[in-house]
Amino acid sequence: METKTKDAATLPRTTFLVVGVVLVVASCVFGYVIFLRGESPFAVDIWWNELLAAWASPIMLGLSRVMNFLGGTWFGVIIVPLGVAIVLVLVKRPWSAGYFLAAEAASTGAVQVMKHLFGRARPEDIIVLSDAGSYPSGHVANAATIATAAVVLFPRLWVVIVGAVWVFTMALTRTYLHAHWLSDTIGGAMVGVGVALLIAVPFAVPLARERATALPPVPSLESRA
Repeated sequence: METKTKDAATLPRTTFLVVGVVLVVASCVFGYVIFLRGESPFAVDIWWNELLAAWASPIMLGLSRVMNFLGGTWFGVIIVPLGVAIVLVLVKRPWSAGYFLAAEAASTGAVQVMKHLFGRARPEDIIVLSDAGSYPSGHVANAATIATAAVVLFPRLWVVIVGAVWVFTMALTRTYLHAHWLSDTIGGAMVGVGVALLIAVPFAVPLARERATALPPVPSLESRA
């Protein structure tokens, strides 16, 4: 049984490692290109920023402020990770809880390092309070980390769909608030997904064991492939 569990975790572990490295390296290279450009945003950044500036919507503004709170601040950085971890422990998935907390911590740390390393200025028309460093978007990175970790722990199609919608909504609202350039959100998504996959590598076997012993069994994306 132990051998089968390890064998089952080998393919995802290799995939997680390769894809994770590619995404993290790509986000760093992208950040370096942005750094070399100095204060000059990409043409698509300017176009997207102006497009959203012309979109006056109280509903969208309200949603954006809610997402700003949920994806960052003390709630998104502390309460959400701890809350999810506690729930996972209560349902007897301690390794899953450990993985989730580790992924969240690593993602947050990576984002802060990159923000200080590349030092990109935020759009001048930002309408919320934010810390220094526009690249990459910490809110989007956090959303992508949560979404990716959720898929790793619960590989279901509906989890993928909900996660993708969550990340897209976070990216849209961050740019609607002019807290980030569009390219910042792309970089944030790459960091969030990449780090979550890399952290999953050392957890692959115990996570596979927990998933195999979880009741009741539910068909996963892997079983459908």
